[in-house]
Amino acid sequence: MTGGTNVSSIKKVIVVGSGIAALSFAKTISDNCQVIMMTKNKLTSSNSVLAQGGIAAAFSARDSIEQHVYDTLIAGCDHNDNRTVREMLQLGKELVYQLIEEGCPFDCDDWGRPHLGKEGAHVTERILHAGGDQTGQILVQFLKSQLGSHIQLYEHHHVIDLMVQDQTCRGVVYKDQNGQVHTMTADAVVLSTGGCGDLYETNTNDSSVTGDGLMMAYRAGAQLVDLEFVQFHPTLLTIGGKAMGLISEAVRGEGAYLEDETGRRIMTGVHPLEDLAPRDIVSRVMFHEQQLGHSIFLNIKNVPHFSTRFPSISARCHQAGIDVENNRLPVSPGMHFLMGGIKVNVHGETNVESLFAIGEAACTGLHGANRLASNSLLEGLVLGYNAAQRVNLMEKQHEVSPSLPLQEVWAVPRLSESKLRRWMTTDAAIVRDDKGLQTLLKQLESVSIQFINVKDITKRQIELSNRWSLAICMTKSALKRTESRGGHYRKDYPNRDDAFWRGKQIVHEKGCMQVIKNERIGANWNVYS
Repeated sequence: MTGGTNVSSIKKVIVVGSGIAALSFAKTISDNCQVIMMTKNKLTSSNSVLAQGGIAAAFSARDSIEQHVYDTLIAGCDHNDNRTVREMLQLGKELVYQLIEEGCPFDCDDWGRPHLGKEGAHVTERILHAGGDQTGQILVQFLKSQLGSHIQLYEHHHVIDLMVQDQTCRGVVYKDQNGQVHTMTADAVVLSTGGCGDLYETNTNDSSVTGDGLMMAYRAGAQLVDLEFVQFHPTLLTIGGKAMGLISEAVRGEGAYLEDETGRRIMTGVHPLEDLAPRDIVSRVMFHEQQLGHSIFLNIKNVPHFSTRFPSISARCHQAGIDVENNRLPVSPGMHFLMGGIKVNVHGETNVESLFAIGEAACTGLHGANRLASNSLLEGLVLGYNAAQRVNLMEKQHEVSPSLPLQEVWAVPRLSESKLRRWMTTDAAIVRDDKGLQTLLKQLESVSIQFINVKDITKRQIELSNRWSLAICMTKSALKRTESRGGHYRKDYPNRDDAFWRGKQIVHEKGCMQVIKNERIGANWNVYS
């Protein structure tokens, strides 16, 4: 912190989460800001750390920003915000170059240039990796090493709600590592809490990713959009119906392909890019084949030096008792990424003053209806950087002294996490229809409720309440979009309807709840529109 700075003029910012977007924000924010970074588990409990795939940037002489934009729009099925795509991919390339200049250890070729890989729906090589298949983990470590003393990290601090006054976010309500409830005011709050992978039985997400940030923002009056667009990653290592971990799309980029138990290549003739088709297409083909009774394998015989190129995947296979020398890895699709989220602009600003959202929790319009592989880490870098630049320009808020509503109660469904995951996986996953979605909505809305005081509620109950509320919003979105586009496929409406649906978002809005007023009844009661 610079000497001579007036303490009363220092802005205080609370960042909820600890992934790439949060760390990019913390790296960029002025040292005249005091930043409190809270995460409900460990700093390393994030989807970013689990990211095996790389980060996309148009560095090749055969590539261009225009081509990267084109591939992103094609994958997004004409649901992207074109201007946002162009701006974010251009800035993203600059930020990746900056990381290289700063010494981030990306994998390089024999001439010291970043090695560029290829993944699904990219027409050329543009994926930078680190540690082979440990890009996210290495990026997190590198960004964390660059944080200044004005960044304070609080692990096992569970932010459970936002404090809002006059449609302005004033701070957060959180539980510390001992379960005690506290409030903390701030000039800005930044949500970087990820998506909602834990809503599904088979997923690639960290177990902490339960939709908390989305529902906190919703209760505060922020808009949620595009919740029907859920991306399933085609290749999760799966044994006996249980997912053992992700197998990066980069493996197919290096020459692996999908086949059934007979050796028949299942993507041949389905799409011009075959095994490197967009993820929504590959996942639906796999789902169809599995419905017919086939087992699906990833054949890696064409991948040179597999164990060296993909060390963490090889280690995971070994732990699962699979010999990679046999060249066949059993795979199945699993929930991977939520394209929708909290509606924000390119600076991460929501419609609630002083409330920002970045990373997967946010929806900028970059991904459209289906995210292009390796654009997520790039988006995290860009949105974290942009939000920090905007906060740097903000005026310090007037001091407020909101008090915690001690009689605040939460509505918690009498429902197990496993049952909720089973319902969502059955009726709101890769293939949907009206009958299944209506059944799901009826099940969700008919669950009995128990009311629990905020002082007594457990972390598990908070997460369950958020999951349940978000599941209702997602189901209603899927029912409203009567077409198929990207990650949203309805067998009763199997075609795209550009005449009506192109570019249209389904928005969930909730009037701003004054959490600092004692008359509030129920943090999660009747929160869905």
